Amino acid sequence: QVQLVESGGGLVQAGGSLRLSCAKSGRTFTSYAMAWFRQAPGKERDFVAHISWSGGSTYYADSVKGRFTISRDNAKNTVYLQMNSLKSEDTAVYYCAALRRDYRGYVGVDDRYDYWGQGTQVTVSS
Repeated sequence: QVQLVESGGGLVQAGGSLRLSCAKSGRTFTSYAMAWFRQAPGKERDFVAHISWSGGSTYYADSVKGRFTISRDNAKNTVYLQMNSLKSEDTAVYYCAALRRDYRGYVGVDDRYDYWGQGTQVTVSS
């Protein structure tokens, strides 16, 4: 059974930074590409960033490009999301998700993902 546990959320002022972590247990970490999604109150869950199983390829939503960085440490079975220059519109619950590495379609849709964490709240005050 695969489990994903996020941490690192909190309250930060606009312009500040946070780093989210997602620790994976269960099946081999490198069997999966990983991603972050977020869901603001009253809105749908949106794609944020994706990283391939090796870490060699990343993909970002336009809204976070240049501000957020996704990375992974396969030795620690952990994926990270470094968030800089935070804005009030970044306020949301952030979820990490795992996608089998042989998937070849578009990665920005949540129903393609196999496993999800419970989410961590990020609140940016203006």
